[in-house]
Amino acid sequence: MDLSIVIVNYNVKHFLEQCLHSVEKAKENLETEVFVVDNNSVDGSCQMVEEKFPWVKLIANKENLGFSKANNQAIRMSKGRYVLLLNPDTFVQEDTLQKCVQFADNNEDLGGLGVKMIDGKGNFLPESKRALPTPAVAFYKIFGLSSLFPKSKIFGKYHLGYLNRDEVHKVEILAGAFMMLRKSLLDKIGLLDETFFMYGEDIDLSYRIVKAGYQNYYFPDSPIIHYKGESTKKGSINYVMVFYKAMIIFAQKHFSANNAKLYSLLINIAIYLRATFGIMRRVFYSTFEPLVDFIAIYSGFWILTTYWEKFRFGTSQYYPKEFLYFVAPAYTVIWMFFLYLFGGYEKRIKPLSLVRGVVSGLVLILLIYALLPESLRFSRALILLGAVWTTLMIFIIRLLGGGVLKSNRKLSFGFGKKRIAIVGSDNEAERVTAILKESKINYEFIGRVAVDLIEHSSDLLGTLNQLDEIIKINKIDELVFCSQDIQASDIINSMLTVNNSSIDFKIAPPESVSVIGSNSINTAGDLYVVDINSLSKGVNKRKKRMFDMVSGLSLLILSPILIFTIKRPAGFLSNCFKVISGKYTWVGVELGMHQNIHKEELRRGILNAADTLESDFITPEIKQRMNVMYAKDYKVGNDLIILMKCFRSIGGE
Repeated sequence: MDLSIVIVNYNVKHFLEQCLHSVEKAKENLETEVFVVDNNSVDGSCQMVEEKFPWVKLIANKENLGFSKANNQAIRMSKGRYVLLLNPDTFVQEDTLQKCVQFADNNEDLGGLGVKMIDGKGNFLPESKRALPTPAVAFYKIFGLSSLFPKSKIFGKYHLGYLNRDEVHKVEILAGAFMMLRKSLLDKIGLLDETFFMYGEDIDLSYRIVKAGYQNYYFPDSPIIHYKGESTKKGSINYVMVFYKAMIIFAQKHFSANNAKLYSLLINIAIYLRATFGIMRRVFYSTFEPLVDFIAIYSGFWILTTYWEKFRFGTSQYYPKEFLYFVAPAYTVIWMFFLYLFGGYEKRIKPLSLVRGVVSGLVLILLIYALLPESLRFSRALILLGAVWTTLMIFIIRLLGGGVLKSNRKLSFGFGKKRIAIVGSDNEAERVTAILKESKINYEFIGRVAVDLIEHSSDLLGTLNQLDEIIKINKIDELVFCSQDIQASDIINSMLTVNNSSIDFKIAPPESVSVIGSNSINTAGDLYVVDINSLSKGVNKRKKRMFDMVSGLSLLILSPILIFTIKRPAGFLSNCFKVISGKYTWVGVELGMHQNIHKEELRRGILNAADTLESDFITPEIKQRMNVMYAKDYKVGNDLIILMKCFRSIGGE
């Protein structure tokens, strides 16, 4: 057997599906076997593999064993002359596997082989080729010298930036995303070191190959796509801790005692610096825009009050200082709260949502104003003027977003829709358009790009070899490739040759309900899906949280009366506090029922949609359907109905 392919999966079902489709085409001219080792995913990955790829040898673990142990499980069962460790968030060309095996056969000194990798936007991934992270190399990387001088043979050694990315090179370290290994060598030097749970195992194995007298090769002749960031957010503190601690394990294993101590010191400094910077960065980005909003709205009251006093009363000190020191800040906070509730801090903001937020805040402020004693009612006119000012300032700030303020949040008008073109046949384009429509993204379908030069159709923009002109003339924002109709090599070649850095690319696997892509090497892959989507939306999560807080507080206040109607009174009080604190929600989705909402995005529920069914003969399938319907088409009213119907049971969990 030529090749054994090992893919370790953890909760990336849609990316795994696309990867296996590409592997299925790439293995046609080789004698291969494919293993998928699933580390206890809860997104339906195993069921998908069994149903769509029966030729795959599936190993379904009952716990997350980590990357090294999972790979070793399959390697021990493998029969190929070569073993390929492949990430599930990759996409290979039709000739990738055959070219790699041929190259390995022609180079007897080869121990391992890596390929040229690009991200979902067509950008080269520098980790495709790396050097051994010695203390000096690590120092240059940690303190930014490698970024300042990427082409330097001294400072840029970490990613070997001085080597031509389009030529074959002997390198020290291969990337675990695509790592082809000679099986006979693995039998000599051992498998992946299971001390490494995630990260570092590829560096360790690459170094052991070199120490055994073999060579690691960087092979750029058949690039692959690697959608980085699907398992771990690269900027997270958790990633920094796990990755750098793996480096410490590597240093203690392979370096001398003194060098290992120096390396550990550098790594620990890096951990604290990166963690501190990460926290500061997160705090800054989470508070900067609300702070700008607060200053803009509150400063308006100072300006408006001064002018209104002079215009209406002929003096600049008509209102007491308490109005500007206490009342105006309270009005500002109320407006900001409703702006948040109506999506004012989403990435794409609808102008109508901003108006609704301001109007809702205005209504509440006027209600509070009407209930206050006469001595605390300062001016309805200033409240109305404040609402106008708030609306103007919020619109100005959001319009400046991405410009002066460098904000990710922008107003989304009708002309702000994504202009999407689909590359593929008429039937596939129709199927993909349905997916885009059901996934509720804000887009405009511009037309179709044909793969076949002789094809003619009314919605046809042109052919694949005219992509640059099509994108420029039609102002396309995003291209979706139908992988059933176009070869992987043509997709990757198009991504590498399109002369437009702002264009986004996505791939639609055949017979799938997903469209997959990634917009930069630092972001997780974007995913458009048909099934469960609604409950994950920011606005719905905020509405759900608001419902939980209001209902939880109301039930707690009324608990002296209600406690006699609940089956488990002690549990009822405990659950009220859990819901108010945000640890639980009144109505959740049973784990295992959801398909595209990550487990960490869901709070645990006291109740679920299926609890409203009274029959004792409810099947798991019916329960699943109820949970799916609830999550896919979420409404606050549904939470209220479920809570009322199951009121006596809210003391349990």
